[in-house]
Amino acid sequence: MKAVIIYGSHHHGSTKKLAQAITERYGVEIFDAEAGEDVDLEAYDLIGFASGIDFGEFYPAVTAFAERLPAGKAGFALYTCAKDNAKYGEQIRDIAQKRGCVYLGKYGCKGYNTYGPWKIIGGMNKNHPTREEIEGALRFYQGLAAQMENGLS
Repeated sequence: MKAVIIYGSHHHGSTKKLAQAITERYGVEIFDAEAGEDVDLEAYDLIGFASGIDFGEFYPAVTAFAERLPAGKAGFALYTCAKDNAKYGEQIRDIAQKRGCVYLGKYGCKGYNTYGPWKIIGGMNKNHPTREEIEGALRFYQGLAAQMENGLS
């Protein structure tokens, strides 16, 4: 199985930490959606989209890649945010389903936030993602890999 994570992590690198941990443990390729690199998504069996959350949405550069998701592929979402919301990740799910893909789920955790008034007080969630949250992302990905190996059953 060949897997990739397309990420956007332009504020404090919180989301990039999740993607890097997965690539270090599982050999998944990662690409920065905001760096302008082109990625042939056809070459991958499992495609993840990872982003910080900006006004309730994944970053536009990440969703632009999701909009190119080839039919029949399996996808998932990773995110970091100031305060979690059950709706985060649904945007990627909806795109994947619209494109005829299998959406395998999402994993999200807190990320360091210095937007707006939070900057004045030094931010919120300063030490996030924590080691436990990163381990949670690793367990999440391990489950996805097992699903893929077992034929998405």
